Amino acid sequence: MLRIQVVCIELVREVRPLIERIEKYDRDQARLLRRSATSIALNVAEGQGSRGGTRRARYDSALGSARETVANLRVAEAMGYVGALDAGLMDRFDRVTATLFKLTR
Repeated sequence: MLRIQVVCIELVREVRPLIERIEKYDRDQARLLRRSATSIALNVAEGQGSRGGTRRARYDSALGSARETVANLRVAEAMGYVGALDAGLMDRFDRVTATLFKLTR
């Protein structure tokens, strides 16, 4: 298992309370966030069991989901659905996106 897989699962755990807060204001946005956050971990797992272009495609999908998750969190912050985002959380997302970027090249 890639170490980044463990980080992805931890991120899902950390984002869950934010999803619950966002859901009070906007169920659709919370649903999108839940789907994109879980998609990161699931695509990384699928990529680990794939080869060649399929592997790269799964990691690329995970990268897109990571970027979507970060954008969703920033929009929720801008809308006032959540408070200021934890810098440590955002650093971990940066780490995940950087790792996934490398895996897609």
